[in-house]
Amino acid sequence: MTITATTAPTTSAATTASTATTASTAGADGADDRRTSLAGEIADELCAVVCESLRRRDQREKARRYVRGLLSTPGRKSFRNMAGDIGGTASEQSLHHFVSGSTWAWQPVRAALAGCLEAAAGPPPAWVAQPMAIPRSGVRSVGVEHRFDPHRERMFRGQQAFGTWFTSAGVVTPVGWELLLPGSSYGESAVGAVLATVRRAGGAAARPVVLDIRGIGTRPTMNRFAEAGVPVVARVAAGAGAGAAAGAGAGAGNRFLVRDAAVPGFGGGERGPAEILRSVKALGAPVEWTDAGGAARSSWAVGVRVMMPDPAVARRRELLLVGEWGAGAGGPAAELVGMWVTDLVRMPVGAVVRLTKGGPRVEAVAGAGGRDVGLRDYSGRGLGGWHRHVTLASVAHAAVALAGLERNPRA
Repeated sequence: MTITATTAPTTSAATTASTATTASTAGADGADDRRTSLAGEIADELCAVVCESLRRRDQREKARRYVRGLLSTPGRKSFRNMAGDIGGTASEQSLHHFVSGSTWAWQPVRAALAGCLEAAAGPPPAWVAQPMAIPRSGVRSVGVEHRFDPHRERMFRGQQAFGTWFTSAGVVTPVGWELLLPGSSYGESAVGAVLATVRRAGGAAARPVVLDIRGIGTRPTMNRFAEAGVPVVARVAAGAGAGAAAGAGAGAGNRFLVRDAAVPGFGGGERGPAEILRSVKALGAPVEWTDAGGAARSSWAVGVRVMMPDPAVARRRELLLVGEWGAGAGGPAAELVGMWVTDLVRMPVGAVVRLTKGGPRVEAVAGAGGRDVGLRDYSGRGLGGWHRHVTLASVAHAAVALAGLERNPRA
């Protein structure tokens, strides 16, 4: 897919002070208008490719209009609001039927979206899995329950979704989704969501997945990814805590054996990750990375080879446990800010730490960016309708992200 750049109009140097004051406000509004226009143009280009799997021409046109409506409708992206913005109230029923009552498959659209993003922005170094809580007070929407959110460590009533995000150097946008249904396992749904997306995206080599499993359970998660042949960089908990008390299973199976005879703790039996990492803290080194805002940062990081005990001998394999501290004056700060375990045992510690920064990048754009395109706004009752809505909202989100890349080609 080719993204066509737009050229910003030039202004005359001969302007009065009063005109400049007025123009500054108008210029800001004009810039917003140009960004919206560019995102709309990119959305049209995306829809022409990712919606090819929709059989009928009228379906493809409805998908394009829906995405356009997500981009242009202010506030909540309800069927009524979008219909009033893109085609009058008479099209409300049509939009509702296209998303909630139709049968078109969303999976090919998501796979095509991932392919378009890679062609336009380059391959992502890793996929990032990110939970999305959707508070709801009603009982009729699919997946609504009173449940514990292990990542926010609190109870809430609503839907729990899991997104898989494309994170290249200049683009951060979702490409896959799953919804936690009543009676389903939080961990199984979270892991299954990202594995399904990665499989559909294809590619010559499996890229690693970055995800937070502090409320899921380390051993079963690592085993699932190993069985799927997908590398993983997983944030782990120090041990059982509030989440485990609420039934989330935080820290489950979170004990390791040190495998390196040259470091403290070798031969000392099973130990928690924080205990192991603090014992080798002095062996670490500074790591440079870039934060979500583009600023250069530094951490102190250390890695140690470990093995996760497992009753099944065939599943006992070597892993790399990585700890990160804030960098102080010439050394590490006191607080251990992150612990990660990965099967990328040959990857340098600094490279692993830089991969983990995809998580904060996703968090930085998921809130406002998700609201802008209505990721949480589906009000229908069916699971299929929810999937179709978040799929088209992901296309809208991708258009905004690619418009940002176009405005900042060096990003």
